Amino acid sequence: MSQFFQIHPENPQKRLIKQAVEILRAGGVIVYPTDSGYALGCHLGEKPAADKIKRIRKLDDKHNFTLVCRDLSDIGVYAKVDNTQYRLLKTFTPGPYTFILDATSEVPRRLLNPKRRTIGVRVPDNAIVRDLLGELGEPIMSSTLILPGETDPMTDPYDIRDTLQHELDLIIDGGFCGMEPTTVVNFTGEVPEVTRVGKGDPAPFEQ
Repeated sequence: MSQFFQIHPENPQKRLIKQAVEILRAGGVIVYPTDSGYALGCHLGEKPAADKIKRIRKLDDKHNFTLVCRDLSDIGVYAKVDNTQYRLLKTFTPGPYTFILDATSEVPRRLLNPKRRTIGVRVPDNAIVRDLLGELGEPIMSSTLILPGETDPMTDPYDIRDTLQHELDLIIDGGFCGMEPTTVVNFTGEVPEVTRVGKGDPAPFEQ
C-alpha cells in the first residue's frame, strides 16, 4: 500500500519533502508532479525500482528513461553539452522540454539508448520537483505516467492511488499540473531536431 502525501505546489512542506527523498533513497518508486503532468520516478542507482517502472508501464529494454535534473550543473555531469547547446539550455530551462544529448560515463549503461549512448534530460519548472532534487542532491530517473494501452498521462492523484497503490511506494499530490507531455528536442545531430511537439514551444528549435 503506497503512502499518499499532499504537498503544497507553491510552498512545499520540508518535512514531507525529506520523507519523500528517504523513500527514493531506500529504493522506492514514487509518483510526483512536474510542469507537464505526473511522472514515475526512482533513485538513479536502483535497478529493481527501474524494473518496476518498466513493469507498470509494460516497457521493453529499449525504453529511454529521462534524468530529471535541478539545474544546468546537473545536466553537465550526465550529458555532453557544447557552448551553443548550453546557451539554448540556459534559455529554455526550467521548462516543459526534454533534451536528448550524448551521455557521459556517469550515466549507467542500462539507462542509455543501446545504439547511440544518448540520454534524455529535463529541468521542470515545478517547486515540488525543485525541492525534491535539492534534498536528494542528484537527478531522479523518470518516466511519464502513461498506463499501457493509454495515450494520455494520468492527471488525478486520487485516480492514480486507486489504480496503482499496490505498485507504488509514494504518491505525491501536488494538484493539477496539466496533461500535455514535454516537447522533445534532439541535440545529438548537427542541428537541433524537434522529435515530439508538446507543451513547450517548438519554434525556437525549428530551422
